[in-house]
Amino acid sequence: MDGKGRHGGGGGGEDPLTLTLGSIYSSAPTPPPSPSLVVAPTPPPSSFLVAAPTLLSSPTPVVVPMLLPSPTRPEANGDNGVLVMATSFPWVTSADLPVLHCTLESMLLKGITSVEGKATCNRCSAEVPIAYDLDAKFREVRDYVAANIHIMDDRAPEHWMCPRLPDCGSCGKKACMWPQIPNEKREINWLFLFLGQMLGCCTLEGLKFFCKNTKNHCTGAKTRVLYYAYIEMCRQLDPQGPFNI
Repeated sequence: MDGKGRHGGGGGGEDPLTLTLGSIYSSAPTPPPSPSLVVAPTPPPSSFLVAAPTLLSSPTPVVVPMLLPSPTRPEANGDNGVLVMATSFPWVTSADLPVLHCTLESMLLKGITSVEGKATCNRCSAEVPIAYDLDAKFREVRDYVAANIHIMDDRAPEHWMCPRLPDCGSCGKKACMWPQIPNEKREINWLFLFLGQMLGCCTLEGLKFFCKNTKNHCTGAKTRVLYYAYIEMCRQLDPQGPFNI
């Protein structure tokens, strides 16, 4: 009896509790499908990480000052910054125009007693410096000009046109030391050539350059231009001398 009462009187019936749970599950809404998972890539080891550059929306330009060399800037001589031209001689009055010279008196007061230049032997090619006593060599030229200026007729004498060259001390050859005369006319050591009476070794173009820049007659034959070059040098060294005729 007890067994029949427990199963609800009819054989083969379902358990009411089971039906109740089933109905609950069947009536419950179906949950939405789970979103697919995105697997992030595994970062490389920290030793291989490279920091990406930061991009600025409005980058600010950085101005770096630059010092550009000036092709025309002269070089400084010494720590005092005094600018000296390469063609400067201690006996000229202007480095820009080295055909203008100090007077003999002013040079002696400055302690300039000798003038040096260079010459090369025509035979053995020996290159040696040659120094002339300033006062003695100038008076030699001055005295000759003072005694002969009236008969020169604006023409250089033969020994000015064909100068007597110094002897070579290396090979012993006589009258073979040709003075070094730069192609750049502004670099010519005019006083050295004048004291050695070797201005005649200059080309006609070189002598014309000298006379033109000293406001002298600069046309005609070499004998005429050379004459004016010697007279001009005498005037520069001795402005009160007998050279203004």
